[in-house]
Amino acid sequence: MNFTFANDRPIYLQLVEQLELYIISGQFSPGDRLPSVRDLAAQAQVNPNTMQKALQELEDKRLIITERTNGKFVTDDAKFITKQRTKLATTKIQKFLTEMQELGLSHADIISHLETLKRKD
Repeated sequence: MNFTFANDRPIYLQLVEQLELYIISGQFSPGDRLPSVRDLAAQAQVNPNTMQKALQELEDKRLIITERTNGKFVTDDAKFITKQRTKLATTKIQKFLTEMQELGLSHADIISHLETLKRKD
């Protein structure tokens, strides 16, 4: 795992976003046991309390669960994870479309640019 942080938002929120992305992108599979809070904090180079706050947020979002004696696990509800992936993708696409429209591009222009980029791959 590679964590990167910007200075414009609280670190714990950025941790939530990055860990959520690891889960919904499949880097953590449904049912996977997460590393300990201390291990995750060390990997991210943050205070364990900050990591714990981020993990609590993920638990509130139902992406992870805590088993008192066994640690924290990714939810085993694959349909829920897929739903969250779709929700995040929709949000990112809507943001992209808004930004392109602010540049003065029509939907046809946007599609044309995307098709051109795809051909270059």
